Amino acid sequence: MNDLGLLRERGFALLLAARTVSVIGSSFAPVALAFGVLSLPGADATTLSVVLAAEAVPMVVFMLIGGVIADRLPRNRVMLAADLLSAAAFTSLAVMLLVHWTPLPALVIAAALSGIAVAIMFPALTGIIPDVVPSERLQTANALLGLGANAGRVVGLVLSGAVVALVGSGWALVISGAMFAVGAACVAGLRLRPHGRSAGPGHSVPADLRDGWLEFRSRQWLWVVVAQFSVLVMAMQAAHGVLGPLMAKQSLGGAPAWSVVLAGEAVGMIGGVVLAMRLRPRRPILLGTLLTLPTALPYLLLGVGAPLWTVVAGAAVMGVCMDCFGVLWQTTMQREIPTESLSRVSSYDALGSLMFGPIGLLVAGPVAIVIGPAPALLGCAAIVVLCGLAALLSPGVRGLTAR
Repeated sequence: MNDLGLLRERGFALLLAARTVSVIGSSFAPVALAFGVLSLPGADATTLSVVLAAEAVPMVVFMLIGGVIADRLPRNRVMLAADLLSAAAFTSLAVMLLVHWTPLPALVIAAALSGIAVAIMFPALTGIIPDVVPSERLQTANALLGLGANAGRVVGLVLSGAVVALVGSGWALVISGAMFAVGAACVAGLRLRPHGRSAGPGHSVPADLRDGWLEFRSRQWLWVVVAQFSVLVMAMQAAHGVLGPLMAKQSLGGAPAWSVVLAGEAVGMIGGVVLAMRLRPRRPILLGTLLTLPTALPYLLLGVGAPLWTVVAGAAVMGVCMDCFGVLWQTTMQREIPTESLSRVSSYDALGSLMFGPIGLLVAGPVAIVIGPAPALLGCAAIVVLCGLAALLSPGVRGLTAR
């Protein structure tokens, strides 16, 4: 496959390595942090909620600022700072657990630093790809980066549980911090062309944010799909975070069954990236939006009490569709949006897509108590399909053609 020649180009190879090892580190963190906090004397679910909220809130609050920073400064340096901040945050958490000094305010501060690091990293990552890869190879680059990230996620999730069980959460967080440090070393080797994006005299952060917003809202296909995902992610968070595990516990055999479902999704995600490398649709956003409709399949199957193997198959279909969408989406943004505004627009994309996710997590439990997890999952499936069909009503979504 000629496109795989990208792997022989030093800049892209370093970016791919940095992204892959950083994802391994981030995949170690959730399991290690959750079990580490819950094992503390006097800790309970509320303690864990406080620590996780301390990570999530700064991630949302600083996302737009991260976009401004990545459009003003060399994006490789921004990514380097984000990886180093993540390494420091998770290493600090590891040291606290290992020396048995774990005051809640200190845990909260370290978790908040990791959330800020994500807010800085995400817009820079989206914007740096056109700085490294020629325009005609953007889709392949996005697919390969997705493939590396998915493989890293599977490795991290599999190994993190084993490491926590064998040597404890503190050492698992040490590995997480080390992976981010390795990612930083890879990013440090990147050399980009002069970016020419520094702000002029008197050009303020609010002005940068306003300019990014104008770029964002001027493209109907962009804000319509982001609005779709704000609702879709809310339903997915409820189903994946609460309702799916509840249903698995009630009727599928508990945690092992849910792990198999997640593994099926992960396999589908890897397959989706491979497929996306070959897709060259004339209307990429139309196809991407159509691909969001089958993502309701595992929720529908869980809700009707289908056998486990069918739910796993549905999760695999979800993985294929979501990763194909992701590659088409990132490639279209990188081709349609001016590079000097790309990170800011990406930050608006991330903020809009994720902002209702915590609501899904909060309401899923009470709804499951009132009507049961099966009807709630059917409701999530209906929401996913309906918001996808609503997005298809947009002329911008249907009409945008690939350059």
